[in-house]
Order: sequence, then C-alpha cells, then structure tokens
Amino acid sequence: MGIAESTPDELPSDAEEQLRSGEQQLELSGRRLRRLPSAVCALSRLQKLYVSGTGLRELPEEIEELRELRILALDFNKLERLPDGLCRLPRLTRLYLGGNRLLALPADFAQLQSLRCLWIEGNFLRRFPRPLLRLVALQSLQMGDNRLRALPAELPRMTGLRGLWLYGNRFEEFPPALLRMGRLHILDLDRNRLGGFPDLHPLRALRVFSYDHNPVTGPPRVADTVFLVGEGAVERMAERDEPTHRPPPRRPARAFEDEEEEDLLIGGAGSRALGAPRGSLRALEAAPRLGT
Repeated sequence: MGIAESTPDELPSDAEEQLRSGEQQLELSGRRLRRLPSAVCALSRLQKLYVSGTGLRELPEEIEELRELRILALDFNKLERLPDGLCRLPRLTRLYLGGNRLLALPADFAQLQSLRCLWIEGNFLRRFPRPLLRLVALQSLQMGDNRLRALPAELPRMTGLRGLWLYGNRFEEFPPALLRMGRLHILDLDRNRLGGFPDLHPLRALRVFSYDHNPVTGPPRVADTVFLVGEGAVERMAERDEPTHRPPPRRPARAFEDEEEEDLLIGGAGSRALGAPRGSLRALEAAPRLGT
C-alpha cells in the first residue's frame, strides 16, 4: 500500500476529523505532497502543523495566515528555501527544519521573536545564519550535520540559548565565541575535527558536554558538575568520584531551570516527528538523573 496523495489544493479526507478534536492540530506527515495544500493556510486557528517526510519542495507565502501557529514541523522534506511569509508567524515557538536542502535562512527570519526551539540539522549551511543572532529568546538550537567551520563573534548575543548542538560539522578549532556562552547547559561538538580544547571552566552553567569522535587525546578541563561524553570521559569522571581528603563538589540539584526548559532542550512534542537530537540526548540518557 503506497503513501496517500492528496490533490494539491485540498485538505486530506481525514483533516476535518483531526480538527474536530478541538486541539487545532493537523498531522500531514508521511503523505506525498510537493507543496502545501492552499486550504491549510485558511485554517487561521491552527496551532500545530506537522508536515514531516512528505517530499515537500516549497511553501506558499500564504503560510503567514496561520497567525496562531505554535509548532511547525517541516523536517525530512526537500525544501531549498523558505518563504518570507514563514517569518511572519508571531506565535511560533518551535520550528523543525531538519533534513532538508537549505543553504541559508531569509533575512526576515529574525522576526520570529517568539521562537524558543529551532532544529535545522542535516541541511547544507556553510555559514551561521546571521538572523539567528537577533533571536535572543531562542533556547534550543540544533545545527548538527551541516557544513559550518566557524561561529560569529556575536554569538553571545543569544543570551537565552541553553542547548546548542553542533555535531557533524567541520570545526577544526574550538570556536572562541563559545567560551562567552556562560548560560549554556548542553553543548555537543561530536564528529568534528577538533584536536584540542581550551579550559571550559568559563562555561559555568554547563551540564553536558559531548565531544566524541574528534581527534583529541583526552577530555577538556571542565567543572566537576559537567557530564562528559567522549575519549577519556569515563576515566575522568571516575577520578572525580574517588574519595579525597576534601568534600567533592555537589552536583546541581537540577540540570534545567524548570520542566518547560528541559522539554524545549530535548525537543519536547516535536521529537515525535523528528526523533531525538542524535548526540546529546544520548548523553542525557547516559548521565545521572540530573533533573531529579
């Protein structure tokens, strides 16, 4: 039985039944859609829209009519660009764009001031998109499996950022701007080309640091409260737990400020569509119960 295909401008036959539940959510994932049906953009009260793995190649400018939209999942499609209309969704908090063909983001992307969670892993980004620097409330940024070699010096402007996934890029040196990201809780640099690390003690809020599959000979210098994933991490953390003549530092009572923040960092409701962040969620699962 093949994937269901809808006519270009009509809603699928089960859409009304989905919307009748009162949740204002529409699930179109797994259907064959080259473009979003125009009828979807007329659902002005829609709050959650999932269009994952449909073969989608373009989005209409009319998507800006979805003024109540909070969650938009467009991962695992064939999008090469985003329309400016997507940047005019004032209530959008979570946007999933992983596994597309994006080379850049629109300049107007900075208008998404309600955005808290952005997953844009598995695209073709060679440079860090400058509009992101103006999203000071963004908490979770997933940029793994792109082609980044550097980060802008202005990165610390993103004062709300708590989780940053940069695995599978092309970093050969630890980006200096990261040392000024003192509020980060999760940092993932797996599968890059890093030969060493500076002292990471300036990252005072760091809870999880993943650096596996880099040409390094050992773990970085970090606070004893940081859970490490990578070459020599197990041995380093075992050394911390050995009895000493002085009391060991206490682990933080919570890894995150609250449950809502934790939900954002690990993907929350969107993980249903995308799956977990490949590297760091594995690290969180392996870590001691930081959230308890």
